Amino acid sequence: MPASLAIVFTALLGALIGSFLNVVIHRLPRGESLVAPGSHCPACDSAVKPYDNVPVMAWLWLRGRCRACRAAISPRYPLVEAATAALCVGVLIAHSSAGAIALGMLTVLVLVPVALIDLEHHVIPNRITAPAAVLAVALGSALDPSHELARLIAAAAAGGFFLVAAIASPRGMGMGDVKLAALLGLLLGSAVAPALLIALVAGVLIGLIVLSRRPVGERRATGVPFGPFMALGGLTAVYAGHAILAAYLHGL
Repeated sequence: MPASLAIVFTALLGALIGSFLNVVIHRLPRGESLVAPGSHCPACDSAVKPYDNVPVMAWLWLRGRCRACRAAISPRYPLVEAATAALCVGVLIAHSSAGAIALGMLTVLVLVPVALIDLEHHVIPNRITAPAAVLAVALGSALDPSHELARLIAAAAAGGFFLVAAIASPRGMGMGDVKLAALLGLLLGSAVAPALLIALVAGVLIGLIVLSRRPVGERRATGVPFGPFMALGGLTAVYAGHAILAAYLHGL
């Protein structure tokens, strides 16, 4: 397949998957089914017609409103669809091997919903991380078996490090973060190191800013979800993790 055609196909597929991720982000934390009922307006419960469910474009031609009741539709929906498409295309451009592309795509499809769910609900669902871990091992073993042991070691190291942090400071780190760190090890291998470093630095800096804006008496009760920062680090590592690691080791 020509490179340009592969990019177009990946962008279209990424946007379609992004549309499904919107369903995951909205329904999964609420315990709702991901398949039934079909897409519908949360304001008036009207079913969304297939031609009004086209990723990105439907929101634009509807001007961000339900066709039936004119209730506003959050711009998050087209943004998730467009971002998923762009991130998937980025994976295709950044990598050449089937294993790296497959694991990179899976990383994107995990981290997009995890970041938004954790940001809104302060939870990282096992229903995302558990099947993703199984799929990561299956894809890695099938497409890149020579590096699977290294990815398993990275998962144990990343998950173990965060487990110690969670035990030492349970208010600052949850078990969902521990599981996500281990999953990133399965997906990224050694590149999980710069991913977690970026997450920790960004999390500390943003956390300090957030806390500084709260009254002193409320600071201990203020929770800053760490999932979005892990997503930032993980996505950065998908595209440049090994380059960052190589540059660091070369500088030693």
